[in-house]
Amino acid sequence: MRAHCLGFPRIGAQRELKKALEAYWSGQISQQELERVGQTLRQQHWQLQADAGLDWVTVGDFAFYDHVLNHSLYFGVIPQRFQTNETTTDLDLSFRLARGRAPTGQDAPACEMTKWFDTNYHYIVPELADDQDFHLSAHRLLAEIKEAQGLGHTVKVVLLGPLSYLWLAKAYGNQQDKLALLDRLVPVYIELFSQIAGLGVACLQVDEPILALDLAPAWQAAFERAYHKLQRRDLCIVLATYFAPLNENLYIASRLPVSGLHIDVVRSGQEWLQALDQLPDYKVLSLGLVDGRNIWRHDVHASLDILKPAYERLGERLWVASSCSLLHVPVDLEAEQQLSSEVKVCLAFAKQKLAEIACLKQALLQPDAVTVQRASQEARQAYQQLEQSTRWRNLAVQQRVAQLTAQDAQRASAFEQRALIQHQRLQLPLLPTTTIGSFPQTPEIRRARAAYKQGLLSESDYVIAMQQEIKQTLAIQEELGLDVLVHGEAERNDMVEYFGEQLQGYVFSQQGWVQSYGSRCVKPPIIVGDISRPQPMTVAWAQYAQQQSQRWVKGMLTGPVTMLCWSFARTDISREQIALQLALAIRDEVVDLAKAGIQIIQIDEPAFREGLPLRQQQQADYWRWAVLAFKLSAGGVSDDIQIHTHMCYSEFNDCIEAIAAMDADVITIETARSAMELLTAFEQFAYPNAIGPGVYDIHSPQVPTAAAMKKLLQKAAQGIDKQRLWVNPDCGLKTRAWPEVKQALTQMVQATQELRALWQ
Repeated sequence: MRAHCLGFPRIGAQRELKKALEAYWSGQISQQELERVGQTLRQQHWQLQADAGLDWVTVGDFAFYDHVLNHSLYFGVIPQRFQTNETTTDLDLSFRLARGRAPTGQDAPACEMTKWFDTNYHYIVPELADDQDFHLSAHRLLAEIKEAQGLGHTVKVVLLGPLSYLWLAKAYGNQQDKLALLDRLVPVYIELFSQIAGLGVACLQVDEPILALDLAPAWQAAFERAYHKLQRRDLCIVLATYFAPLNENLYIASRLPVSGLHIDVVRSGQEWLQALDQLPDYKVLSLGLVDGRNIWRHDVHASLDILKPAYERLGERLWVASSCSLLHVPVDLEAEQQLSSEVKVCLAFAKQKLAEIACLKQALLQPDAVTVQRASQEARQAYQQLEQSTRWRNLAVQQRVAQLTAQDAQRASAFEQRALIQHQRLQLPLLPTTTIGSFPQTPEIRRARAAYKQGLLSESDYVIAMQQEIKQTLAIQEELGLDVLVHGEAERNDMVEYFGEQLQGYVFSQQGWVQSYGSRCVKPPIIVGDISRPQPMTVAWAQYAQQQSQRWVKGMLTGPVTMLCWSFARTDISREQIALQLALAIRDEVVDLAKAGIQIIQIDEPAFREGLPLRQQQQADYWRWAVLAFKLSAGGVSDDIQIHTHMCYSEFNDCIEAIAAMDADVITIETARSAMELLTAFEQFAYPNAIGPGVYDIHSPQVPTAAAMKKLLQKAAQGIDKQRLWVNPDCGLKTRAWPEVKQALTQMVQATQELRALWQ
């Protein structure tokens, strides 16, 4: 029997990787110093796995930016615009693909970035050309294998499988059938498998998460074709799936010529029973019992109800594991000093989950062990104490949700009528310009916030400091010529954490950082109880901002679905119930903003598409309550109040009807990296409301020209009525520096003015 994890977070318990990356990009450290940070983190994480008692350390899960991008480099999938005669390193090449810029090499438009299945992790989308040639260049991976072996570790290598890699890629030119490239890609995998086996590696985890999707017959059939060629006698190849049940794909996955199958028990319910029946008697079954997506402590006793019958059937062919990579949870709970004991005892971060995985193996092989008995008893007592605590339950909130009616989620009039009223009230020009909400979080802002939290700066002095930042940000926007302003969110640490801190039902970690993409990390708050809003959260800031300008200033809120998806949610009630509680809290804030004279209110929902279940049979119910939650949050104001929402880095084709059903007056979306391709869904559907397609990629340090943005707007106007078009960047500007922000927005306003002159 074996215990293993599918992957470990790469950022470091103190975000060491993030800090090193940003230092390298800004020229503060050398590439050699960056490499040393990566090596230190890898070795620390391998040792944690070994010390926990896992049978292997996982190699291949580390990436300086993104693991899918790593595979593009392994297979030579480098778009033509990055292929120059300059001398540059593979590391800088990867940064150019991801960001458009690196310390060496010419700048070029960055590759697209989108959500990794239904998570808040973003991967760099591989670009496949008509004449795509694959060739192996996996020296980094092979070096890491040797590095781990040199430290005495028993290694399991993890790779993204060929079918999932192609599925996640985007084909350009005439190469629309990505599957047609499979026969070119598989030989490269064969060569890589051979080199891995040649290093003495015994176990290879091949991730094929697309087996948890509704696949067309051609894709289903391709699995047998590919893995028939990939089978080997000298490697224990375990096919790993996660995030959803396999359903009809279980038969396919069970019959492939590999050594074993991993399934996500956390998200696939009782499917493990079917797997027991369908798996050939020579194969391993790895059960992902420890949740890799949430931070609640594992109940060993409950898992034994699954493990015991499985072990009776499989014996040593049963493995225990995390449900998926631990990439999606923070690194180490031990670093948390301020969480209450009643909450902390219920939690487990990545390091603690390693011990939980090992404990599951021990629970089967040594059920009377003191450590097993203690772990089971402590988990049950901790959960009982938390559930019985009246501190986290609010009967009034529960009753308010129970009494909701359909009318609560409706605006008074249809969009056409509201648009006329809002046009008369707001008097905005053709192609109104705005931004998504945040402006650069300068060192001065961060120092002031830190001093305030540490008690070194009084509340009044902190408010004055933030008001000065707001006033300056508004003045810059006026000078640049923007039509609808934002206050810049200087007072906010994070778009979810900021609101969670002011809502009852949330608690917060100090070091609970999770990678979102590259060097970007988020610290999801933890929902432990019923959600309510004790008092207004943003009204004073919004009022102050509006008083500083004669132009309209948007009120900025985070929507209920995003608040849910970007938090670690409680599991004792449904996600729908949590979303509705959040929606009511946000609704109260929207009503108060409107009463305070704020005419434009943006309720951001970047996670709206992310929360969609992967399986179609579960999607209709999700859309029902997700749309309801948004409309409930926006439904309490009069027609003259203009409601905006924002979404980013998602595919919209399968959710355009739900987005339309949200009935926001204006939606802003990310389209710059895809050169407006993501707008196609809105055009084909004839999206009825106003829309602001992002005209430049804020995640790249490159500053676009007015001509480039003008071209994108002209492309957008081919499918969207000019009267319904807004102009904006594709996301918030929090992570950018002021010089590039000013330059980019100057170009954006210039492009807009030139088009107004043509179109009016």
